[in-house]
Amino acid sequence: MSDSTLSGAPVCTDRFRSVLSHYPTGVVLVTAPPPAPAQSPPAMIVGTFTSVSLDPRLVGFLPAKSSTSWPRIRAAGRFCVNVLAADQQQVCRSFAARDPARWEVPYRLTPAGCPALLDALAWLDCEPAGEVDAGDHWFVTATVRDLAVQRTGPPLVFLRGGYGRCVM
Repeated sequence: MSDSTLSGAPVCTDRFRSVLSHYPTGVVLVTAPPPAPAQSPPAMIVGTFTSVSLDPRLVGFLPAKSSTSWPRIRAAGRFCVNVLAADQQQVCRSFAARDPARWEVPYRLTPAGCPALLDALAWLDCEPAGEVDAGDHWFVTATVRDLAVQRTGPPLVFLRGGYGRCVM
């Protein structure tokens, strides 16, 4: 496969990113139980989360291969996907920047023992089901074991280099 368009012009990284920035991605926080009682739970912001299958019930997301959080979450063998609300932009930025105060946000533990943010729109308790090489990312599929909606409202989305909300 060549790195070009039908016209023969090369598809450089900046152009690729610019064109794809016109399509929004939902933003979620993936959390896992802490590896030890005195340690913070591993967590990572993901902007590529999707429903994959109804039977079996699978979801998917794409952590970067360079992520230092994904190996810690994978090792836990279970995790929670927190669907962030449009008004949780600061929470997103705090976790993305690894702010030392990020876990001051209110949360509770799900039945699987994973942190679920109290103000998230929804949460899904998951177990890894598969991991496929996808270039500079992994495509991770996960089996949903439990889930709940906590409140209604627009989700946090990432579009054209910034955060926003869906208008319905």
